[in-house]
Parts: sequence; structure tokens; C-alpha cells
Amino acid sequence: MKKYIITGLALAFSLTSCLKDLDQDPSIDPDSINESSVQNNLDYAKQTLAKVYASLALTGQKGPSNSPDIQGLDEGTTQFSRLLFYHQELPTDEAVVAWSDPGVPDFHNMNWTSSNGITEAMYYRLAQTVSFANAFIANNQNSSFEEMKKYGVAEARFVRAYAYYYLMDLFGDTPIVTDVKEHLTDKEKATRRQVFEFIEKELKEIEADLKEPRTNEYGRVDKAAAWALLSRLYLNAKVYTGTERYADCITYAEKAISSGYSLAPKYSQLFLADNDTNGAEKENIFTINFDGLRSQTWAGTTFLIHAAIGGSMKKEDFGVNGGWAGIRATAGLVDKFAGSGTPPTSWTDKRAMFYTDGQEYEINDITKFVQGYAITKFKNVTSAGKAGKDPSGNYADTDLALIRLAEVYLNAAEAALATGDSAKALQYVNLLRTRAEAPALSSITMDNILDERARELYWEGFRRTDLIRHGKFTTASYLWPFKGGVKDGKAVEDFRNLYPIPQNIVLNSEGVIKQNKGY
Repeated sequence: MKKYIITGLALAFSLTSCLKDLDQDPSIDPDSINESSVQNNLDYAKQTLAKVYASLALTGQKGPSNSPDIQGLDEGTTQFSRLLFYHQELPTDEAVVAWSDPGVPDFHNMNWTSSNGITEAMYYRLAQTVSFANAFIANNQNSSFEEMKKYGVAEARFVRAYAYYYLMDLFGDTPIVTDVKEHLTDKEKATRRQVFEFIEKELKEIEADLKEPRTNEYGRVDKAAAWALLSRLYLNAKVYTGTERYADCITYAEKAISSGYSLAPKYSQLFLADNDTNGAEKENIFTINFDGLRSQTWAGTTFLIHAAIGGSMKKEDFGVNGGWAGIRATAGLVDKFAGSGTPPTSWTDKRAMFYTDGQEYEINDITKFVQGYAITKFKNVTSAGKAGKDPSGNYADTDLALIRLAEVYLNAAEAALATGDSAKALQYVNLLRTRAEAPALSSITMDNILDERARELYWEGFRRTDLIRHGKFTTASYLWPFKGGVKDGKAVEDFRNLYPIPQNIVLNSEGVIKQNKGY
């Protein structure tokens, strides 16, 4: 598997005063990389670009532990995709977690506060990705190497836009900082709408400078990634700006759909240890790359695999050395696949990856792993059944798609239905159902599409955003087990459609950043 390797590389990152109190590892020297260094050494420049990408994959300077970028929490908890799972999956119908670590139960209970350390870590992680990208752009925009001056800078701008997408989605109003600076000022203040417009502008501006679809190195973005992220942005435009942009969503989704990417032959291939070579790479548009030997973390797919194993599940089936008995599904997700019976005795399609032996359908006590069906979606084994590279069985090779073609089909389908084109919506949804060996739909509603997104994208970091867009995240119109911390579910306050700005960030911004309403 081709991976980005970080070799003690330190970048200058001084985002703003909101990061001044972030306890950085002392080995990170802000002056260790300068403009001259990267402009005269292509390998060095490539390593700095790798650091921008790796800010989404890794947690520190020395591998899985002992030199974290963000201190004060278990290091594995501070990695981007694990934080994304906590924020996007745990407060929804798709997942609960048995653990009672500080801040973790707040998510499925939907009672988080501005002092939640996990939410603080998410803000810091995204802000750090922005600052890494800013440093790379500043040092390479006048590079003598076309590979970096054109493509590298465009890619770093994409990663920065991606990070800003989640700052906007999770937290709302967010300062826009595009250079390396010491202090926030009122000039950087931005409303959620303004952040939306910034992301839109960035993605359109870099389109010409990104490589053609499927011509870049695996794991690096291309034009299709910008088109796909624009389709996601426009699908959610009403939430972010108050104005629908469905026509634009369709335009950019179809650019990505026709760009040369294709669906993997089998759904299960997308979540295996060789998903960079088994056909999944043709569907995966933007990935976080993992390698059990060379990019070790206690998060990423290592977390998704280990944490989902418990009860009578056999670790050998997943290519790891044991389970953490944590995350599993609620009946709200299970029922999306139910063919017959309660509890279900059959499934509607091949995307139903549940382990039921000894697992109870109903959850009465979240702390007991055997209550709730387990998920077998992610595995550290190859298509041939061989375990991943790490002989200890600790760390996974399985890459994680942040954007894949199936999502883009669903974006286009929902936007098409919203504009009255049910035929196009059916066409795109049924393509995914055909792969899943599920019966084709003959008619379609918005609820059908929302359910289809759950079946296709569960545990991939979309569900909270999807439920908010459909008006079902906080309201009583849709309840699931333990929504709001109650077994049968209950509505929660609408202000929880946004997370609070971490209190430390508000205090250290010297009045520039304001707390979200309700917190």
C-alpha cells in the first residue's frame, strides 16, 4: 500500500491566538522549515505536503503515542476520523458506544457542553490542518517546482477547504485564516454563510490546477475531489446559508460521476485491507491512507475495527489481535435492513453487515457490548482473507474513504428529487441497490433516500449532517433508541444542531469568536 510517511517533520503552524494555549509537543520547532528549504528541495517539499494530508490520519510525531499534536486527551482519541465518528455517528441512530470515558457518553446522550474535551480536540484538529495547509501554501506558492507550485498548492488548498467544511458544519461561524499569523483580528471573523462562500470559491479556483481525475498518486486529490466536495456543499446549502442550491449540486455531482471513477464491484471490497488495489480504489475519490507498519494510530480504521469487536466475535475474522467491545448499532440502523421479523430474521441486501450471535437486538444498558447488534463492516483482512501487515495485530492497513463515488450518486439523487426529477433519482439510487443485490425501487421519496444513505454510508461520518438536513436530528419527528439519553428516544433542543465552540477557544480569541446560542 502506498502511504505518506512522516519522518519527524515539523512545520511552522501558528494559526491564531485560539491555538496559543494548545500544548504543542516541544519537539515541534516552528522555524524548522522555511520557504527556501522547500523551494530548493523537491523531496522536502513533498514531505511537507505529506504532512498536510497526514494531519487527517495521524495524531503526533512518533506514531501511535508518546508525542501527540494535541495533549490532554488519550492520543488515539484526537485523530480526525475517530473524532468525526464521535461527532457524526454517536449522536444518531447508527451507533452507541459502551465506554464511559470523559465526554464520550455525552454524544449519544446529546447533552454535550462547551467543556467537552473531545469537541475541543476536534476544533483543534481541524484548525491544525488549516494551519499546516497555510504554512505549505505560503512556502510553495513561489516554488521553482511546478509539481508543488501548481499541483501541491492546489491540493493543500483542497485539504484546507475540506477542514473548513467541517468547522462550518460542526461549529457554524468560523474565522477564515489563510496565512500564518500570530493573532486573530476582527478581519478574520466570518459567518457560516461566508465560510460556505469561501469554500465554494476555493474549490472552484483550484479546479484548473488539480490533476485530471484518476491521474494523481493514490491518496492525493484531483479535480473529481473538488467536484464531489462541491456537490456535498451544495446539497447542504439550505442548512448553511438558508438558500437551496440543488441545481448546482447536480451539476458538480454529475461532473464527478462522469470523471472516470466507478463503483467497486462488491460493497465489502471498500472496507478491506487491500482497498487500495482490489477495485475499491476506482470508487474512492479522497482517502485517509493507513498502513499497519508505517502509519500507526489507535484511531482511524484501527479504531473502527477493534472497537466493533466483542462478545463471541472472533478476532481472527477481522485480522487483529482482539476487540475493545465498544461501538455497535442501534435498532434504528438495523431496521433499515430488516427483511422480516422483529428482531429481524433476514436482510434486504448485502450491505447489512451485522453480527448477531449472542448480541441482543434491544439495548437497555449501553455499557454492555452484547446489547445491540455488532457491525462487521471494516476488517483488516484482504480480499483473499489474509491479515494485514502488522504481525502484532494492533494496527490496520485498511484505508478510509472520506469521499467516494457512491456518496456522489446519492447527492445527485437527492438533489434531483428535490427539483422534481424522480426518474434520475431512481436511476442513481438503484445503481447502488443493484450492487448491494437489493430489489430496485419503483418509486422514491425523500425518506427513501435518507434511508438509502444510512444503508450505504453507515459509520462513514455522514449521519448527523443528513438528519439535520432532513429536519430529524433534534426533533420529535424521528426518534431512535437512546436519542437524548432516553431508551425510547426523545427530542432535544434545536441549538444542538451545532456543537458549542470549545470554551478555551472562545476565551483565548479575545472576543473575536463568539459562543453558539444555547451553550
